[in-house]
Amino acid sequence: MISKNLKIWAVSAASSVLANVALAAPDMPGGPRNGQWTLTEPATASARAQADLHVWLMWLCVIIFIGVFSVMFYSIWAHRKSRGFKPADFHESTSVEIAWTIIPFIIVVGMGVVATGEVVSQKDTSNADITVKAVGYQWKWGYEYINGTGEGISFLSTLATPRDQIDDKAFPGARARREANPYYLMEVDNPLVVPVNKKVRIVTTANDVIHSWYVPALGVKQDAIPGFVRDAWFRAEKVGTFRGECAELCGKEHAFMPIVVEVKSEADYAKWVEAKQKEMAASRDDPNKEWQLAELSARGEKVYASNCVACHQATGKGVPGAFPALAGSKVVLGPQQGQIELMLKGRTGTAMASFKQLSDVELAAVITYTRNAWTNKADDNIVQPKEVLAARGK
Repeated sequence: MISKNLKIWAVSAASSVLANVALAAPDMPGGPRNGQWTLTEPATASARAQADLHVWLMWLCVIIFIGVFSVMFYSIWAHRKSRGFKPADFHESTSVEIAWTIIPFIIVVGMGVVATGEVVSQKDTSNADITVKAVGYQWKWGYEYINGTGEGISFLSTLATPRDQIDDKAFPGARARREANPYYLMEVDNPLVVPVNKKVRIVTTANDVIHSWYVPALGVKQDAIPGFVRDAWFRAEKVGTFRGECAELCGKEHAFMPIVVEVKSEADYAKWVEAKQKEMAASRDDPNKEWQLAELSARGEKVYASNCVACHQATGKGVPGAFPALAGSKVVLGPQQGQIELMLKGRTGTAMASFKQLSDVELAAVITYTRNAWTNKADDNIVQPKEVLAARGK
């Protein structure tokens, strides 16, 4: 009896602690709210229609539940044996069979009629003001504006939550730092930026495995499948920041590829486009430039931190049994061409995906960095961008 009471007390105490933690959690603008029990507040007509359908269908289910169980419980109570009732002696009833076939059929058809118009509308991606290609990578998103204002802009969007908030073992105090961060695992270095009240078409695909582009407030959830192209659209009705994430289990760092969409006024969006185009022009490197080892390694360290550290670790030791070490690796210390081809093509049957989406300078930089970092000291320890360019053209 004492043991049972202790268990009850422990469960009650744990529930109280969890409830207090939940109440202490701050709201996330554009994402989950404290105490939220229904769908995220919609920011598009499509999301609002989805929320209305959700509520309508929920109440329909409640009515059916109440109706069915009311009849069942009334029958059990009113026709119980203690009142002298005897069970009916029949094998089947044609009338009942017809009724419980026709009624659910009518309900399902009615639900379909209500939902079909909205489903068709959500798949109509024609006449978009802006088209953006979203490519899923393990584990980040790549965006390219391929039509409309901002055409030609492209960038990678990577998790911006610092590693010292994620890794408890490597960084003491990480838990306290992440609890103080309301955007933990939901912040990126380069958000997708779009104008308000414009139809934005999202074309999705993937570079390696299946991902899913999902932003609840915008009413968009579209799978990104390697070798296939899917599309969806949204028209944001208000300025703000809206957050989502990859909704398809895509591997070890699945939880680390959030989606952030910033909706700006038309004037602010035009300023962003102008600034982004200038930034891209300024950062566009000449692949024929001859780089020095120090500057190439310094740039490579940043590329490594954004693209490689999740699997191979900051120490280059990898994850035993899952991801190989780069420190002392025969590939890294071997001929340049082998490592260049590995970065461009990936390795079939492993988690090593192609990184051809990086520029020639970025690839040359990260290869050079790995060949000189930690205890590594390759014979031909510097790779120039023009060598990557030549290998890319083969």
